[in-house]
Amino acid sequence: MKSSKDLALIAAEAAAEKKAEDIVALEVSELLVVTDYFVVATGKTDVQVRAIADEVEHQLFERGGVKPIGREGVSEGKWVLLDFGDLVIHVFQPEEREFYRLEKLWAEAPRLSMPESVSGPVVPASASAPDSES
Repeated sequence: MKSSKDLALIAAEAAAEKKAEDIVALEVSELLVVTDYFVVATGKTDVQVRAIADEVEHQLFERGGVKPIGREGVSEGKWVLLDFGDLVIHVFQPEEREFYRLEKLWAEAPRLSMPESVSGPVVPASASAPDSES
């Protein structure tokens, strides 16, 4: 069985495949007794939020062998919560994410480093600056 950290990374990758934005994984095990990791992601519409949640659930089952023990908010599609026990997934629309501000609430929680498939390539500042020579 995969570790909860591995499952969090699978969830983040699955969210990225559905074009989720601002994907963050927080290690909350030292702050909470009920779970080890939160993965937080944003979808722009209710349809995208549901698609992200469905893909996360599918990939966690396929690649991690786990099913959620709870699933909330799917019909509204504004904030979907998938509870896998040691891992909780939160997929928000932008307004709900700003309102609940989970990253601020759990600011002391360490963030997991995301693979490039989730965070995108790191571009050096000099490479992104426009060429000033004309």
